[in-house]
Amino acid sequence: MRRGTAAAVAAAAVAVAAVGAGAAIVLIGRRVSERTVHPLFGKPGEANLWVHDVAAGRVSLTRAPETVRPGRYALEWPRGGHAVVGEVLGTDVQTVTRRLERSESGTLTAGTEVELTPRVYRGDPTSALGIGFTETAVQGELGPLPAWRVDAMRGSWVILVHGPGADRTQALPVLPVLRSLKMPTLTVTYRGDAGAPPSPDGLGHFGETEWRDVESAIRFALDSGAGRVVLYGWSLGATMCLMAAERSSRQEPIAGLVLDSPILDWSASVRRESVRAGIPSALANLGALAAEGRTKVDLEALARLADGTGLRVPTLLLGSPADSIAPIAAARRLAQRRSDLVSLHEVPGAEHAQLWNADPDGYAEVLRRWLTPLL
Repeated sequence: MRRGTAAAVAAAAVAVAAVGAGAAIVLIGRRVSERTVHPLFGKPGEANLWVHDVAAGRVSLTRAPETVRPGRYALEWPRGGHAVVGEVLGTDVQTVTRRLERSESGTLTAGTEVELTPRVYRGDPTSALGIGFTETAVQGELGPLPAWRVDAMRGSWVILVHGPGADRTQALPVLPVLRSLKMPTLTVTYRGDAGAPPSPDGLGHFGETEWRDVESAIRFALDSGAGRVVLYGWSLGATMCLMAAERSSRQEPIAGLVLDSPILDWSASVRRESVRAGIPSALANLGALAAEGRTKVDLEALARLADGTGLRVPTLLLGSPADSIAPIAAARRLAQRRSDLVSLHEVPGAEHAQLWNADPDGYAEVLRRWLTPLL
């Protein structure tokens, strides 16, 4: 009787666990294939952030891991509210006070619930930075891909590719330094973006198909007079740039790569994102396998990319030990294995794809010095 009861209880537990595991695996596969893997400040479910006090040039916020990070960030709240905060001025047990650099829209008052984001700049190059540009389109294999084109006198163009969960505004912070170097820029979209053609199956494929839109951008730049191109991407956009540099039929004009927080260890990144979503780590491993099948990602090809086996051009690799999505260990391995071509710059305390936010001036200077020999 006891053995029978124990067996029944065990069977029920296995059934419940199986249902939970199945749901978790489906969730992970969906998050990856729908291109929602993107860094957030903190883990889902953390306490909301509130404004505690606003005074001239300063704002006090709920103390949390994200609000004490160094650098420059945005506060956003419903109905378009947007402000920019800078250095930490002081902390206590419950609050952190940061410099309030500017409040662009909405009214920031005590009691306002806010989100801390990396979106310091909004809009387009002109409205955000006063930089003239042309709204154009790159002809991709699935149709036109909206792009911002900023003309300049150099023959080396920079093609900028945003990461998942972001859009072209992710590139805005680096446009001023590229303009100072007189390098033309093409800030592109790719399949699945707003205004761009959808993927035929409605899913993202972790760069396995999307990199071809980067190749289309290379062709556009060359047809528009570029002599050489530098590919510059964030997160998965950086991985797509790495893929294009290895796989494109137009490799010769690629003069260099700038990779900000690239996804080099696919399985580890999916597991980390899953755990951040509240899924137990044991299920996250199974979910990564499910996501692999759903997205048809080629793990062997990604492993070769991460090893730098096919790398042929100088590469600036930007990462952070605090990155909760892309492990810094993978970046360090790549830099060590291809020390002949790869320069690694680490930004302490920065979250995934928020390296500029953590140290705007230092980031710009590293970028300027690295790009100068490629002009």
